[in-house]
Amino acid sequence: MVRSILILLVGMIFILPSGSQDKQKKLKLWYRQPALQWDHGMPIGNGRLGAMVFGGVQSEKIVLNEESIWSFDGENTDRIDGFKYVREIRQLLFDGKYIEAEKLASEKVMGDRLPSGTNTYQELGELTIDLMNHSDPQDYYRELDLETAIATVRYKIDETNYTRETFSSAVDQAIYWRIGANDSGKINAKISLQRDGANYDIQVLDNEIVITGIAGTKKGVEYCGRVKVIPVNGEISYEKKSIIISSADTLLLVITAATDYSGGDPFTQTKKQMGSATGRNYSDIKCDHIAEYQSWFNRFSINLGSSQAGYFPTDERLEAVKIGAVDPSLISIYVQFSRYLLISSSRPGCLPANLQGIWVDGIKPPWNSDYHININLQMNYWLAEVTNLSECSYPLFDFIEKLMPNGRKTAQTLYGSDGFTAHHTSDVWFFTTCFGYPVYGAWPMAGGWLCRHLWDHYLYTQDLAFLKNTAYPIMKEAAEFYLDFLVEDPKSGFLVSGPSISPENSFITPTGERASLCMGPSMDHQIIQDHLLSTAKASELLNADVTFRHEMLSALDKLTPVKIGKDGRILEWSQDFKEAEPGHRHMSHLYGLHPANLFTWQETPNLMEAAKKVLEYRLKHGGGHTGWSRAWIINFYARLKDQEKAYSNVRALLSKSTLPSMLDTHPPFQIDGNFGGCAGIIEMLVQSHSGEIELLPALPDAWKDGEVKGVKVRGGFEIDIKWEKGQLVSTGVKSLAGKSCRLMYNGRRIVKKTSEGEEFIVYPGMFTDK
Repeated sequence: MVRSILILLVGMIFILPSGSQDKQKKLKLWYRQPALQWDHGMPIGNGRLGAMVFGGVQSEKIVLNEESIWSFDGENTDRIDGFKYVREIRQLLFDGKYIEAEKLASEKVMGDRLPSGTNTYQELGELTIDLMNHSDPQDYYRELDLETAIATVRYKIDETNYTRETFSSAVDQAIYWRIGANDSGKINAKISLQRDGANYDIQVLDNEIVITGIAGTKKGVEYCGRVKVIPVNGEISYEKKSIIISSADTLLLVITAATDYSGGDPFTQTKKQMGSATGRNYSDIKCDHIAEYQSWFNRFSINLGSSQAGYFPTDERLEAVKIGAVDPSLISIYVQFSRYLLISSSRPGCLPANLQGIWVDGIKPPWNSDYHININLQMNYWLAEVTNLSECSYPLFDFIEKLMPNGRKTAQTLYGSDGFTAHHTSDVWFFTTCFGYPVYGAWPMAGGWLCRHLWDHYLYTQDLAFLKNTAYPIMKEAAEFYLDFLVEDPKSGFLVSGPSISPENSFITPTGERASLCMGPSMDHQIIQDHLLSTAKASELLNADVTFRHEMLSALDKLTPVKIGKDGRILEWSQDFKEAEPGHRHMSHLYGLHPANLFTWQETPNLMEAAKKVLEYRLKHGGGHTGWSRAWIINFYARLKDQEKAYSNVRALLSKSTLPSMLDTHPPFQIDGNFGGCAGIIEMLVQSHSGEIELLPALPDAWKDGEVKGVKVRGGFEIDIKWEKGQLVSTGVKSLAGKSCRLMYNGRRIVKKTSEGEEFIVYPGMFTDK
């Protein structure tokens, strides 16, 4: 009988097995049972090629993904001559005729919606490995090692110990699955591949299972996937669509996949990939995979403290948090798991991470697993710069650039405007039009929000060449659209945007009807203000477009300011309308608080207080009920420097919106919450949006001792922070661009001129009140 130790964690008693689990697994997600459903599995990926591993004993299931397997069931096109009706729609809105304005916009401006909304990201297929004589396992153990990006399964049957490993190699552009045992001749398996839907074919060619097909209709991408079966010893036989292995010592499966999305023949590409992926021994392949992955992962580390909970499986730790357990090391793991997901789903040369990263189950995922650009795609990249994964943002930058040709057409066709615009969602065909219903579709503000990532990349890296050649040309065109889109409000004389919405939200009109379309929603003006300020600053840095810069600054002087309602909250719309959903998941009118930096305690304390009241009201009425919304709230409270409310929302994210796999749930699974939650946790430890680097601005009591290393901050610095008993101990600084470094801690400051590459350490006693 196994001896047990009782551990009390805030009201929950854990039974800790002695022996095999006597060591805390600091950067591993681990479990005592296989995953029972897809989003409870272990995700692996190399940026392009991904898989979800279930870890079943008798039957292993692995859902395979290649990032560019997208349907093309039609185009979301601009409504011809939509611009001819915009002036009339504006007048209706100025006159308070909201329902009439929405009807006209729906008929004359909004595009027709595809049956599925957008085109659809789809799985490559489901790989099944049925293992014979694999019943009654003992000592089952399943883990995802965040330090090596390898998913491992171990168990014992009779006297034989089995070990499986799965990883997706960026070096070899292939997925590897291997099973071995401590006795020879014990591997007996049937390997098969299947897929939902139609328009595909599966064949067995030599020692490979090959799937070819077209995603969706005949206009979707053509794809090919290969599974090569490589046993050591034993016998191999074939069925029509399966390969059977008998009495092997080990079994290795190698998977390659490609599409014609970027050109080329996927059948030929995968054959070439397979030749490269199987041309070396497994040990070298695995070592190269780990080394390449760690070149990303090891740039950053975080330690928020430890507890006895570290001895327990991940799913049990999450259950403990639900009833009050304090588990700071689980939050550290959450941060590193989020970084792992971004490394695995967004590499240079790849497509950006979609609503589910690169992981999808079946051919009809929620919201088509597309690119929602009214917060979700942007949130996917909030962690990239600050957690030292700057290059992971490159696919986002490529995506923004590829939106521009369609975005120019949309600006002209729908609004008669120069520049480029985009609306609430897109896909890998880069459409930019508005479609569907006004409540979500009539929002032409995505360009500026996307451009914030371009500007932030410059702020973090101080890369003037990037600003000049990539960021500024895009930012300028988005600004051109905004300047054309703004009109004078006949009542106030200020400039207002419109027709537009506050994303996905509605208000009650004075006549008691529910509407969404209006002139001058608060988020519009905050995005426009933030974007014009950034673009004007970029113009100044580059000494470019002086006349255009003055146009932007002139528009900023006339832009409708953020308004505060009679109850002290920031207004979401141009008037103090009653909200149709007081607990709505979007908190768009706090854009100026985060991700922008328009609201700060130093410059706009009245707006900070008003933002705090918005949050209190939203949460009181059920806000934050989706994973990504809760993640945004963490960032808001971090910016407000309310450490305990930020921390309570971190706990809520873990207890209410995190699956046993640690993946975020909307519900269902949606990856933005992981990325936004991670960013919010770091925002609690360091902030650099207000012109200085503030250390530990929202450190909660639960993280009394800790350390974070490799954090990137604006201004071109990399910093390490160590604290004990809730107080700063030291800060290591590396200057990457030779700029002046301005640090703040507890209201005290230190300013130091630096040279590029210089490293120095700052201690609390060095800060002054100046």
